[in-house]
Amino acid sequence: MLDKIARAFDFQQRALNLRAYRSEVLASNIANADTPYYKAMDLDFRSAMLSAGNAQSSLALSRTDARHFGTAEGGGKDFSSGLMYRNAVQRSLDGNTVDMDVERGAFAENALKYQSTLTFLNKRISGLADAIKGGQ
Repeated sequence: MLDKIARAFDFQQRALNLRAYRSEVLASNIANADTPYYKAMDLDFRSAMLSAGNAQSSLALSRTDARHFGTAEGGGKDFSSGLMYRNAVQRSLDGNTVDMDVERGAFAENALKYQSTLTFLNKRISGLADAIKGGQ
């Protein structure tokens, strides 16, 4: 029963972790906007999400006894392998490739998607809580 509930929330958990990591990367880009030779980085959310799903299925541990605990995924996931340098629209003279307009737009979009994923997850949890209570 708990395995089914954990699997139901697994996708949203991975998406939230990946969105949080992308926020860190974009914030780092904004913080280094004036650093000479700094190269802006970003990650492709779609491919990172696919690799996170594939990594989970390929690294799944087998349970030899029903009393063994299942593995928990997503908490300490390393997404840094999916980082890519962003191509600069207009390079600065000092070699910095951070474009503040692009970074602010990407950060706002990512924050909005993070919030919508969190809202969706909250609705699913409240739906399950209502089902457990019997609709009362």
